[in-house]
Amino acid sequence: MNTAYYLINTVFDLYLMVVLLRIWLQLARADFYNPFSQFVVKATNPVLKPLRRFIPGFFGIDFAAVVLAVLVATVKLMLFKAMNVLYADWSTVLLVGLITVLKKAGAMLFWILIIRALLSWVSQGRSQIEYVMFQLTEPLLAPLRRIIPPMGGLDLSMLVAFIALQALNWLMGDLFGQLWWQL
Repeated sequence: MNTAYYLINTVFDLYLMVVLLRIWLQLARADFYNPFSQFVVKATNPVLKPLRRFIPGFFGIDFAAVVLAVLVATVKLMLFKAMNVLYADWSTVLLVGLITVLKKAGAMLFWILIIRALLSWVSQGRSQIEYVMFQLTEPLLAPLRRIIPPMGGLDLSMLVAFIALQALNWLMGDLFGQLWWQL
């Protein structure tokens, strides 16, 4: 049972991250000809193309991808419920799936910021992966830089972003924890 739980959790979480990256790449208007972006597009297109026939996008947001992300998280939880790992009623599973998507998006943002910070120390700015990380995080960091300018050559905008993300993560953790204990 533990092996099945681990495999289901890993496969669904990895695909959820790819779907969330697809949404984020579209919102950031990242370069879709980049090899990293092409991987994300090719991994999500087989499922998204049929969904787009029924779910249109609005205001530059691909709602088919958003629905797919919630479906991936919800189906994972439904499988756990079917395996008697998750003890919740079926109506709560969708809400927990939505909260799972939000938490995974925050975790992904955190790790991409970490990767970008590490790459900025060792890379010389020519990596295609670094360019995509820049495109993904710059819309978040640029407004912070206007509020908190670099001091002594140090860019503190990433530190402020980490603190804000941690506060949001704790808030989501409290909400998720209270909901989870009510299950």
